[in-house]
Amino acid sequence: MNKFKKAFSVLLCGAVALSVGVGCSKEQSVGQTQAENTEAKKEQTKESTAQASADESVEITFLNSKGEIQAQLENMAKAFKGENPNITVEIIPCGAGQSPTEMLTTLYASNNAPAIAMLDPADVAAFKDKLGDLSGEKWVNDAMPGSLDAFKVNDKLVAFPFAVEGWSLIYNKAVLDEAGVDPAAINTTAKLEDAFKKIEEKGKKGVIIAPEDWSLGAHFFTTAYSGQANSTADIKTFLNGLASGNTQIKDNAVVNGLLDTFDVMKKYNFAKADPLSAKYETNPEIIGSGKAGFWFMGNWAWPQIKEFAGDNTEFGFIPVPVSNNEADYGNTHMPAAVTKALVVDASINSEEQQAAAKTFLNWIVYEASGQKGLVEECSIIPAFTNISLEINDPLGKSIQAYIKEGKTSNGVMLSNKHWGDIGAAMQKYLGDYSKRDELFNDVTTYWTSGDYK
Repeated sequence: MNKFKKAFSVLLCGAVALSVGVGCSKEQSVGQTQAENTEAKKEQTKESTAQASADESVEITFLNSKGEIQAQLENMAKAFKGENPNITVEIIPCGAGQSPTEMLTTLYASNNAPAIAMLDPADVAAFKDKLGDLSGEKWVNDAMPGSLDAFKVNDKLVAFPFAVEGWSLIYNKAVLDEAGVDPAAINTTAKLEDAFKKIEEKGKKGVIIAPEDWSLGAHFFTTAYSGQANSTADIKTFLNGLASGNTQIKDNAVVNGLLDTFDVMKKYNFAKADPLSAKYETNPEIIGSGKAGFWFMGNWAWPQIKEFAGDNTEFGFIPVPVSNNEADYGNTHMPAAVTKALVVDASINSEEQQAAAKTFLNWIVYEASGQKGLVEECSIIPAFTNISLEINDPLGKSIQAYIKEGKTSNGVMLSNKHWGDIGAAMQKYLGDYSKRDELFNDVTTYWTSGDYK
């Protein structure tokens, strides 16, 4: 990570938090950043507040909204306790099908909020009055440029950037090699369909489409937003146009091109016969064992894929094509962004619990065991320049390569309302219960409703 020179940035777009990836942010050398951070640390006059009392036992809870790393986080909590015997961290998973915002709201209502909660960036502001100020923490100076911008409320920093992630078409190279397909050569919708055909000629399925609303609404459809341009200002203008009604989604070339590709994916979908019955839990085995060539998903899926991949570590990403013009931006860039943030409650948890929570966050950033847990066990691309560990999974490596080459687009992270509303509309489209015009009507209704988030 210390070799990467692209900065992360986050754009606030009205009521929409747009978490932006690294592909087109202002360049800044990490070496320069680290030098500046060193000077900043020298000027610091007060110690970090994130130290729990060494002679008191403290128990805290951590709400986890990344179910795929539940076991890994539990192992990290054990490792942390081994080095901090007075602090116990209990990892609480989000309920199946429940958004972290919904669960945290319920926990606050029952006066049982966790000390640490993992939220989507767009939802942090909803809890701003209940969150602790993290502005004085040591790790602030080591965060990647721009990665904290969306988490500042009235000059108060209220969140910790936990994960940098990317999403697009995952490929199993062994399957592609058998079919004579070079993933690096796929940069149009037509070439992607040709790859699917060659794979199916070998008795495998072309692609897996996960029908979950979060995958379709929060990741697949937002690819059309991030593929609009390499300028955050232009993306903001586009989204504002949708909200005002001045921009018609049905007339947008990138949106239509993405849906053209989705139509192709539907033809070669592993669960084509009953696409809405497929379950996320079965997909890692399908792609990992080589029953399909591609899967639209993000690098967070690697811990599950590797359970079925055996010795095969040749997996990677290609962008989802948005046209048959090889030079189009969306055909060569994949979305990446800071996708998860950790917040510390300051309204219900005691000062000792808040201090213990801050100690845990500092442990992740600065202690070898914390860094290892984050990068090597959870397969998380960190948002901190001081962490030099290279991610050891092939999907993370693939994203890091796109970042290094400047080929990541501004991953658009919208709220759970977009996830739910647009995800449901895409599910109907996937299952052939609606046509494209109906999908466009649903998307337009979301953006022009006046209460979009």
